[in-house]
Amino acid sequence: MRASTAAPDLIVRIKKHGDGAAALSCTRRDGTVTWQRQGGKLGQFFPPHDLTHFAVETTLRYDHGFYGLVADGWNLTDFGTPWPRGPLPPEAAEVEAVVGFFDLERAMGTRIAPEEFNRQARESLALRDRPPGFAFRDLTEAEIAAVRAARAELLARWAALPPGETLELAFHRAGRSSSLQESHRD
Repeated sequence: MRASTAAPDLIVRIKKHGDGAAALSCTRRDGTVTWQRQGGKLGQFFPPHDLTHFAVETTLRYDHGFYGLVADGWNLTDFGTPWPRGPLPPEAAEVEAVVGFFDLERAMGTRIAPEEFNRQARESLALRDRPPGFAFRDLTEAEIAAVRAARAELLARWAALPPGETLELAFHRAGRSSSLQESHRD
């Protein structure tokens, strides 16, 4: 991933705590922040999930997935029951389906073939309310491989991060590049 000189739309920070917990904070371009601490099993699940989101959204150039919505002003508490902002927009629902299959791969320790990946994503999205004419764009084998590579890099950096330190990522919307910045001690 290339570095960008443009101000990021969002700075994503994931702090690793010694007790297995993690904290996600997102600072928007206007300086506002949303954050949450993830303890117990959530502290184990969410950092890889959030890093998978980053890999998917930056590699596939989604503007309005999870991080795009946060950059637009959604708070982390807006993602879940009672869904104060309403249902996810179509692009964010697509991103969730794609991220879900990459999470499934990671959990199973196996890779899903591109044809199966796309078939399952279409079936998952068919169960959700979408505007007329919205259709999932099948991912190519090269796109899937690129997301896997980006995710592997991010997960390796997270695994190597000592407790008490923070992984910091700059999120740029499509048309810009995203960069991985050095982690720092908080």
